[in-house]
Amino acid sequence: MGNATVRIDTSVQTPPPFGSDMPPLHGSILLVEDENFVREVTAEILIAAGYTVLKARSAVEAVREFRRHKGEVALLLVDVVLQGKNGRDMAKELMKEEPKLKTVFISGYPESTADQGVLRNSIYLSKPFSLGSLMQKIRDVIAMN
Repeated sequence: MGNATVRIDTSVQTPPPFGSDMPPLHGSILLVEDENFVREVTAEILIAAGYTVLKARSAVEAVREFRRHKGEVALLLVDVVLQGKNGRDMAKELMKEEPKLKTVFISGYPESTADQGVLRNSIYLSKPFSLGSLMQKIRDVIAMN
């Protein structure tokens, strides 16, 4: 019998960096969430995916950040229920200033309740959400014309 050579591939396939499959966004994401934990974790995920994130705890703070960074915000990621003005009304106000603003509304309420009057260029994401569902909604809204 002859000698057979067996080769075993022991190279490790490194997965692509987190967020490398995300589409580019020409501008920042303005994240508006009144729950500290949800806001901070979501911001860290988005930053890890390569996005620039501005954070706000309320509609008033979000409008201030939006105006301070005029022309830089391309996507609004906003809780529907906020103290004072709700996220939907705030998004409407901001879209008057920036009609191409894309929006992902997030809420712990059922979509049928939370999305009444949802605006153009917007998508709904229910809480709690997974990393995968957040990234998919970001992809979907970026792809909208």
